Amino acid sequence: MQFTQIRNATLKINYGGKKILIDPWLAEKGALPGFGGTINEHIRNPTSELPMPIDEIIDVDAVILTHDHPDHWDDAAKKAIPKDMLIFTQHEKDAKAVKSAGFNNVQILNEVNDYEGITLIKTLGQHGRPKVVEDMKELLGEVSGIIFKHPNEKTFYIAGDTVWCTEVEQSLKKYHPDVVVLNSCDAQVIGNESIIMGKEDIYEVYKAAPNATIIASHMEAVNHATLTRKELGEFLRVKEMTQRVLVPHDGESYTF
Repeated sequence: MQFTQIRNATLKINYGGKKILIDPWLAEKGALPGFGGTINEHIRNPTSELPMPIDEIIDVDAVILTHDHPDHWDDAAKKAIPKDMLIFTQHEKDAKAVKSAGFNNVQILNEVNDYEGITLIKTLGQHGRPKVVEDMKELLGEVSGIIFKHPNEKTFYIAGDTVWCTEVEQSLKKYHPDVVVLNSCDAQVIGNESIIMGKEDIYEVYKAAPNATIIASHMEAVNHATLTRKELGEFLRVKEMTQRVLVPHDGESYTF
C-alpha cells in the first residue's frame, strides 16, 4: 500500500492494485473565500498550493468522497475529473449532488462493499462536539470514514472529518486497523469550537490503537485550521509519540 498526502483531506492511495483518490479539492491557492462563520474567515482558501499537477492527481481508478463539503469536493475537481470516473459517496444526498455535476458512474456505499477484491467499509464520525454539531447541523451535515481491507494489504482506516468520539473508538476496536489517517488541523468555527481532530484527539486515538501507525492529514490548507505541523510535532515529541505518528508534508508518500 502506498499513501500520498496531496493537500488538505485529498489523498491518493494505491491499495490492492487500484489507485483511489480521496476527497479531491483541486482549486488554486487563494481561489476561494474563507469559510464564513469560522476562525480567520478573512483568509482565502486554499491556503497552500497543490504539490503536483492535477493530471497526475486524477490519474486514478476511482474516487471516494467521505462527504461533499467544498474543501473535499470542489468545482475544480468537478471540471478536471472525467465524467465516467467511478465515484463512491456516503449516501443518496451526496450521490445526487455528484450526478447533478454530470457524473454518470456514481455508487452509494453500503456498510460493506466489494470493489475489485477490496473491501470498503463505511464508518461513522462526528463533525464536532455535540453542541456545535447540534447548533450547526445543516452546515456540518453527515460525515463518514472508510476502512480498507484486502488479503495482501494492511487494514487501512480513513476516519474523515470527525473529532474523537464513540464512533471512531468503536471502529478502532472492531477493525483493528494497521494504518489510521486522521484529519488533524483542529479546524474551528467561531467560538473556538473544534470540528475535526486536534492534538488531544490524536492522543486518544494513539492510546486506543496501540499497534497502529497514525497519519496526521488535513493540515495547513484551510483558513480555519488552528493546529500547525510544527505545533503538532512538538506535542508528539513531548508525549513521545513520534515513532507511531507521521505528519506528512503535501506531496509526501509512505509505503506500508
